Amino acid sequence: MAPRRRAFSARDGLRLSALDWDGPQGATPLLCLSGIARSSLDFLRVAERYRGRRRIVALDYAGHGESARAADPRRYLPERVAGDVLDAMAALGLHRVALLGTSFGGILGMVLGTLRPGALAGLALNDIGPALDSAGLDPISDLIGRDPGFARLEEAIPFLKARLPPLGIPEDGWEDLAARTYAPGADGRWHPRWDIRIAGLLPKPGDPAPDFWPLFRAIPPVPSLLVWGEASALLGLATVRAMRAARPGMALCALPGIGHAPTLNDPPALAALDRWLAAMP
Repeated sequence: MAPRRRAFSARDGLRLSALDWDGPQGATPLLCLSGIARSSLDFLRVAERYRGRRRIVALDYAGHGESARAADPRRYLPERVAGDVLDAMAALGLHRVALLGTSFGGILGMVLGTLRPGALAGLALNDIGPALDSAGLDPISDLIGRDPGFARLEEAIPFLKARLPPLGIPEDGWEDLAARTYAPGADGRWHPRWDIRIAGLLPKPGDPAPDFWPLFRAIPPVPSLLVWGEASALLGLATVRAMRAARPGMALCALPGIGHAPTLNDPPALAALDRWLAAMP
């Protein structure tokens, strides 16, 4: 079952895009939100596992994937993107969802749980929490602020291998990752699938770490899951322990040796998602 590419407008008229897999009307839809500088393509494996059992929607944020680029990069600020998520849910008829959020997508999930708690049937956070290690943002900012303009896709593979943390990607999986990260442009070269100006909105070295604890504590009492890469430079053990203390019912899937952010393609993560989704008809 192939997804449909859906196009719709945010409230300010900017064109947004999503992949949409049909599913039975009685099942809770799964809304997938990617990390910063990532896209709906990151959830193809997840959708392959659950398609036909529930509707699945994976959103491209403004400036990402197939969504339009904004004239002003401030359009990519988190509060504006959170509004886009609400606009997408309204446009696509998603009234109550199980939300799977990777990194930045998990922050947006916490925001949704605060702004529209009734819309959240469940929340799965992929390597994100209410307190972040700011030093872990530095390599992310460096990567997403570059447009290497590769002549061939194969050139992107060693580039990514040298910059990404350990993610357990098999050797034959790197080309697929590169193809989900870069796309051919009009000039025939391979460019990022995101607007590189997004990097300018990330916290700078020396900036105080963002505090999302009020958002985390406001999450409604719905089935919740944390997928944690134990080698994550962004989410530390102390924060994971504090999250579980604040929310004892939250399930934990810890992935040894995996950094930020897990791909969700490995059996332990998929099994954890199976159990989480089973709690929502």
